[in-house]
Amino acid sequence: MAIPDFQACMLPVLKVLSDGQEHKRLEIVEKVADYFNLAPEERQALLPSGAMRIIVSRVGWARTYLLKAGLVTRTKRGHYKISEEGLKLLEKNPDTINVKTLLQYEEFRKWSSREEHDSGQRDIIDATKADSPEEAIEKNAKLLNDLLADELLERVKKLNPYQFERLVLDLLLKMGYGGALKESGMLTGGAGDEGIDGIIKEDKLGLDMIYLQAKKWENVVGRPEIQKFAGALLGKKANKGVFITTSNFSRDAEEYAKSLDKKIVLIDGRKLAELMIEHNIGVNIQKIIEIKKVDNDYFMEEEE
Repeated sequence: MAIPDFQACMLPVLKVLSDGQEHKRLEIVEKVADYFNLAPEERQALLPSGAMRIIVSRVGWARTYLLKAGLVTRTKRGHYKISEEGLKLLEKNPDTINVKTLLQYEEFRKWSSREEHDSGQRDIIDATKADSPEEAIEKNAKLLNDLLADELLERVKKLNPYQFERLVLDLLLKMGYGGALKESGMLTGGAGDEGIDGIIKEDKLGLDMIYLQAKKWENVVGRPEIQKFAGALLGKKANKGVFITTSNFSRDAEEYAKSLDKKIVLIDGRKLAELMIEHNIGVNIQKIIEIKKVDNDYFMEEEE
């Protein structure tokens, strides 16, 4: 039989995990392959890039979507088990599970309807339905980056406070703040830090400084925290500050920051993950795809 698409793999993945035990990623793949009675050559068939087996890719996407719907949980890196919601769904004995099924879960709806997406449903973009192959590539690249951002933020939240502050400092230096100056960034967090976790020097003499506050929080950061940070900047006679959190800012906090004479930039968890991807902090490049076109200048002489 043909290798099933990722949506067809959703129900088998959940059935593999239905024993309530922890299962390894590749173990799930092989059991799904068994479920569909795939032939040896189908199990070993590779994506056009040759970088991964097709069945591994499709089961991986099925598992990711089930995770976003809260039907599956990640117990540790590369290990998964079914959730209570997943067991409840299997009790209904569904004939299939697909994106439409997952849209009944609030977690998945929130994830699939972020404002940056044109569609209210996340899915692998079918190139035959896109306006052009280039559009399909761009949309799929956007989807991959969104999923990567989700995973990055999950990992960042597990860092200890010092590691998180170090990450923030590394990111701002990589973004070009402080330039190439030696020792242009330093951590100041700890007892008596007065609300300042790090400093970036923007010139050799340190005449212009950016002060950092890094909060590894789950709760929403409200206006009082921004007021404290503004007060700390005032104490340093500083005009520039960056407040970064793994959570979100309240609307009141955002409006207060905008109203200040001094410049305070707020970066929430989602934006932090996106900046990490953009500046290659905590990620590496897996693949580069080159899209080429005919060089008209090369053929100009022949045409004339």
